[in-house]
Amino acid sequence: MAIEIERKFLVKGDFTKGVFESERIVQGYICSTPGRTVRVRIRGKAGFLTIKGPSDEKGLSRYEFEQQISLSDANQLMKLCESGVIDKVRNLVHCGKRVWEIDVFHGANEGLIIAEIELGSENESFEKPDWLGEEVSGDRRYYNSMLIAHPYSEWKNS
Repeated sequence: MAIEIERKFLVKGDFTKGVFESERIVQGYICSTPGRTVRVRIRGKAGFLTIKGPSDEKGLSRYEFEQQISLSDANQLMKLCESGVIDKVRNLVHCGKRVWEIDVFHGANEGLIIAEIELGSENESFEKPDWLGEEVSGDRRYYNSMLIAHPYSEWKNS
């Protein structure tokens, strides 16, 4: 298993000038228990099965296992998922020595845009682009598994 170290931020400005790749992602959760998630993802013409462990206290690091699977298997596994899906377009943007992943959400999470950066260590410094907003790394509301149960579109009503 690998350890995933990432930080998440809201996006407050126009990031589109630096986009060098975009791809639609649809994903569901077989299990979205806090601390243990099993995700099925369809990205382009490929499927992926991902298992994630609990986040550390800061919400920056956690164990992650990901395996590419056939599109056919991914479609079959999507039928086993809990209700609701995440539908988003992932945009890749270079900034400094890193690539940012900017997810523009659709469906029940329309209006939400989150930028993520994967790091080699929790203390690694990185260049912050001018479109970067508030950091939400430790805020569980922004976990994809939570956005299925409590979509962004419903936040203003709660």
